[in-house]
Amino acid sequence: MKKIKDKQLVVGADISGFPLKEAVVAHLRAKGWEITDLGVLGEADKTAPENAFQRVGFRVGSKISEGEFERALLFCGTGMGIHIAASKCPRVHSGVVESVPAALRAITGNGVNALAMGAFYVDNKTGCEIADAYLGAELGDGYDQAFYDSHKIAMDEIEAFDYQKYKENGFTT
Repeated sequence: MKKIKDKQLVVGADISGFPLKEAVVAHLRAKGWEITDLGVLGEADKTAPENAFQRVGFRVGSKISEGEFERALLFCGTGMGIHIAASKCPRVHSGVVESVPAALRAITGNGVNALAMGAFYVDNKTGCEIADAYLGAELGDGYDQAFYDSHKIAMDEIEAFDYQKYKENGFTT
C-alpha cells in the first residue's frame, strides 16, 4: 500500500476541479510528494466522458478500496459529486471540506481516507493549506486516548455496517 508516511498519494479531478487540483499537486510535489493522478490531466482530456466527476471518483475510490493507496484527494466544482461517487467504493470514507479546521477534524475525528474539495468555493492557497493539514494528521491526533478509542470504535462499526442486516433487525443496531 502506498502510504502517507512515504509521501505517496492518489488524486483526481474533473474539469471543474482541475485548476485547484493542479495548484495543490504542484504544492505537494514541491514538498516531495509522489502523486498518482487519475483524473483530468490537461486541456485535451477535460471533456472526455471518462473524466466526468463520478467516473473519476470511482477510479480514485477503487484505489483506496483495493488497498493500493492509504488516502486520496478529490476535486470537482463543489466537492460533493466526486465525494459521493468515491464513497460508493467499499472502505472509502470520504468527506468534503472547505476549511483547514474542517480538514483537520475530518481526519483526526472521522478518519476519512478520501478528502474532497470544491473549486467553486476553495481558493488555491486554502486548498494547499487544507491538503497540508489533512496529510499531516492521523485519527485521534491532538486528543486523548479515550477520544481516539471511541472514534476508532465508531469507524470500525461504520466499516462493518450491513444495511440488509440492519433492515432485517428492524432498523436497530
